[in-house]
Formats: sequence, structure tokens, C-alpha cells
Amino acid sequence: MISTTRALLGATALCAFGTLAAAQDTVTLTIATVNNGDMVRMQGLTDDFTSQHPDIQLEWVTLEENVLRQNVTQDIATNGGQYDVVTIGTYEVPIWGKQGWLAPLDDLPADYDVDDLLPSIRAGLSVDGTLYAAPFYGESSFVMYRKDLAEAAGVTIPDQPTWDDIRKAAEAMNDPDNGVYGICLRGKAGWGENMAFLTTMANSYGARWFDENWKPQFDSPEWKAAITDYLDLMNNYGPPGASSNGFNENLTLFQQGKCGMWIDATVAGSFVTDPNNSTVADKVGFALAPDAGHGRRANWLWAWSLAIPASSDAIPQAKEFIAWATGKGYTELVANSEGWANVPPGTRTSLYENQDYLSAAPFAQMTIDSINAADPNSPTEQPVPYTGVQFVAIPEFQGLGTSVGQEFSAALAGEKSVDEALAAAQDVATQTMTEAGYITQ
Repeated sequence: MISTTRALLGATALCAFGTLAAAQDTVTLTIATVNNGDMVRMQGLTDDFTSQHPDIQLEWVTLEENVLRQNVTQDIATNGGQYDVVTIGTYEVPIWGKQGWLAPLDDLPADYDVDDLLPSIRAGLSVDGTLYAAPFYGESSFVMYRKDLAEAAGVTIPDQPTWDDIRKAAEAMNDPDNGVYGICLRGKAGWGENMAFLTTMANSYGARWFDENWKPQFDSPEWKAAITDYLDLMNNYGPPGASSNGFNENLTLFQQGKCGMWIDATVAGSFVTDPNNSTVADKVGFALAPDAGHGRRANWLWAWSLAIPASSDAIPQAKEFIAWATGKGYTELVANSEGWANVPPGTRTSLYENQDYLSAAPFAQMTIDSINAADPNSPTEQPVPYTGVQFVAIPEFQGLGTSVGQEFSAALAGEKSVDEALAAAQDVATQTMTEAGYITQ
């Protein structure tokens, strides 16, 4: 009897140990991501990943764009270890990769097919040829417009419009009495919000952030022309409260039929043409971002990407997740569940050779043309000491860009004049660049 009891106790202890070992073998990945539609869709499809990886659990931290950037930057810079996978962009990856803050992705499985990544997107996420983040989706920016409103107003928006074309169309389609505004543009302050748009608009006007000696250029006539025209467009033909509108707010306005035009990320193409969410899905046309005759269009180059902080204690499992979320299999998963038009765009050459995708996505060709038109190595008409199209690829830009964005958002809200906002931007930029050692004289 005693031996039987001991045997039972031994078996029970062994079972308990086995259960504990199984629990210890389960890894939880904490993933920080932005609350954009494609990312939200990914969360809804992760049963596919966890069914293949029962030993990996996922915990999501989904944040608004500005908040995400602040939280992730703080955690990365302090080696906090709060996240195992972070959603970051083309601005952060090269800087953080050089700092050793990210784990290299140089051993992804062969079937991931790194060489299929679009060259400009891959280059923007690499340091000395080593990939430090995998693109979830890539984008430029373009014009989305209501074909029905343009036709009714008697205006034509060409495939390669000028800013004069945009202004005429905005004026013609503007009908605030019926809740339709001629144009919707970003006004919410942030280096990746209003300044993403305004920097590209300034590029197209011949402006630049800094001259070759890193002296800020907000006191130039080119910046004044760009900001003056931006404010004129928004004050005369934009929606009320535009200084609070970023990507998501303008997306909602456009989907609800309240914008004649919207110039923003090419990734929005699938959202504005989705009949399940857009009231104007069958009425949307697309055009390249505008120019002002200076050899540059107002389009950017960006990729929301997944990276692994070097502080993560689950790097192998995080790589498994990233390979799933940004691989060809995920594209097929979305196509089968949501339709080809809704797959993440702008990352792979093969997608733009896929006739199923090209036939289903009326924005596809304009997207790839816009991506190919953006040149981060030559973003402006005049020479500059920096790279980056809608941002300046230096560590200080995150704080500086947001400070400048606050000045221009205040001008849009009517709190400052154009000259006051530009003078304040010049002052804060000069102070920042002097303190950081870029300006030595």
C-alpha cells in the first residue's frame, strides 16, 4: 500500500513537473503596433500564426501613431525590454540599427525571399547591407479624389497634377453647405503627421530643411510660399478643426464622402475603395502627388516595418513572427480572406507582377509609380547634407520635427500668422542644430 501511494505521488509530481515545463516553454511576444487599418487586420488573422506555433503567445499593444513613437523610442533608448516586436518606420531603422538597438534580420528563412523586397524599401531598412526591419507595408503618397464631384464641377485632375490643378479642383468641388470640403490634408502636429505632408509639399516648392552647412531654411521664400498655399487651401476649402486631423481622421472623412480630394499615404487606396467601409468606394480616382515646377513631387517614401529590440529575450520567436507577418504566405492569407485589393502594398516586386492584384486594386500602378518617384538620396531641388524625403535622417529630427509641426498646426488653427510660425520654426531649428553640434559658426 505504501509503495503504491509513493508511486501515485511520484506520478502526480512528474505530471505537475511536466505541466510546469510546458508552461515554461511557452513564450509570450509583446508586440507594439500602430492603430492603422492594415495592422488591425493583421491582429485579426494571427490565429493562423499561433496555430502553427502553439508555443508562442501574442500580446498586443496598439497605439495612436504619435504615442506609439514616443513609447517605443523611450523603451528602445533606455534598453527597457518592454517589447519583443516593434512597429517602426524608415526613419528609425537605420539610426537605431547603427546604434545596436535592433537585432539584425540576416537569417530569415530562404522561402522568405529577401531579394523580392522592393529595392528602395529594402535599402531604407538596412545598414551596410544588413536588414534590421522587415516591411509590413510600404507607401508613398498620392492624390485621392472624387471622380463624380470633379465631373459635376467640370474640372479634370490629370495623372500628374500641379498645385495649381489641385487648387482649382478644390475650389470647384468645395460645397460646405452640403458637408463636402474641397480638400482634406493633415493638420495634426507631429514629425510623422503634419510634417510628413508639409515637408514633401515644401520639397515640391523648392524648399529644404537645411542648407549644406546645416543652417535651417524656414526663413526662405520657398518655405513661405509652401506654407502660405497650404493654409490658403485648408482655410478656404478644408474641413473645420483640421489642425486636429491626421491620417486616420482624414481617412474617416474621405470614406464618409466629405472630401473632394485627399493627398496622403498610398496605403489608403485599399481603404477608400473598400465598399464595406467607404461610402464612395466606386467613385475614387488616383493621381501622382502634385508638383510646383521644381522637379520634385510632394510624395514621400515610407515603410511601416516590424523590428526586434536587441533587449528582447525572445529574439528567435520574434523572428518567427516577423517572417510570418511580412512573408508571402501572409499576402496569400489576406488575399483569401479579405480579397487581393486588401493585401499589404508596397513591399514586394512580385506583388506588382501579380495580375490578380493589379486587376483588383485600381490604385496599384499609381502606388508603385509613386514609390519609384521618391528619392531619399536627392529629396530636394537644391543640395542638402541629409537623406530622407519626408524626414531628415538624423536622431534630432524626431523632437525637432514635432516642434516645427506644432508651429504650423498652430498657424492652421489661427493662433499664429505664417510669418510668426516660420520665425518660430527657424528659431527652434537653429537652437536644436547648434546645441547638437551641427552648426559650428
